[in-house]
Amino acid sequence: MNRRSFLAATLGAAVSVPAATRRLDRSRVSAITDEVSRSHAESIDFAHEFGLQCLSLRDIPAPLGAKKIPYYSLAPDALQKAAREFKDAGIRIAFLDTPFLKFDLPDTEPKQTKAEDPAASDARLARDKALFDSRLEDLRQGIRASHTFECPLVRIFTFTRVAEPESVFPRIADIIGELAAIADKDGVKLLIENETTQNAGTSAETAKLLKLLPGNVGINWDSLNALPLGEKPYPDGYESLPKDRVWNVHVKGKSLLDYPEHQDWPAILNALERDGFTGSLELETHIFGEQQISASHASMKEILRLLQERT
Repeated sequence: MNRRSFLAATLGAAVSVPAATRRLDRSRVSAITDEVSRSHAESIDFAHEFGLQCLSLRDIPAPLGAKKIPYYSLAPDALQKAAREFKDAGIRIAFLDTPFLKFDLPDTEPKQTKAEDPAASDARLARDKALFDSRLEDLRQGIRASHTFECPLVRIFTFTRVAEPESVFPRIADIIGELAAIADKDGVKLLIENETTQNAGTSAETAKLLKLLPGNVGINWDSLNALPLGEKPYPDGYESLPKDRVWNVHVKGKSLLDYPEHQDWPAILNALERDGFTGSLELETHIFGEQQISASHASMKEILRLLQERT
């Protein structure tokens, strides 16, 4: 079986899992390594401490304040070395949290929250134009990482939010559609994350945009990201989603622990199982600073406690 066929078979098996085996348990829990650790080795230790079979990759874990380097951007030999280390540790990679399309869409005006001087505006426009022009090359790097880590799921975004997001949906759909066609040839699926700063910020917006996109584009659902936009994450936001296209779920620490953003995860877990979710629950702690690592441990303990109570 060649690499493309392997990746396609991997996802095909996931989406066709019989209902009886769709139970959410520890085997389907992941964590973004740079949220839960300060080094590559520590991320493996975190997985072993909690008995996790998989992790998710965004940036290489580093000390506070250090420059962030995305895994997908590594040279081939460095990618292969990291992949071997995860495999030797008995860990598979569940999801690639790449930053693709998380910048201004050229010829649109972002919805600004504060004034910007001309020099800063010019710098932003130049930076984002360069990112837009490199989108195909970035995608190819993401596909290479996907193959190396044997993970067919890659996150994308929907450009910096404008005043009327749905007005740019047709243009965004054309751009993502082009990327999706390239990815599909290599057995890779693209997952849109609903994100506060992006045009598909709410679950409802993400569902509307998805209607314009091919079937190899799905959703990385983040329950808390729509909260600042006025959407109630559950049940309202969740119920607006096409359930067969929810392929990964972010779980933020503040939605688990004693914060105002706390969510009813027992109800959400029941709904995911009811609706045939076959992906991973991915911890994205998002509690920053010196307390991030301890918050990650507390959050993972809570995820596993919730799952244990349901067995």
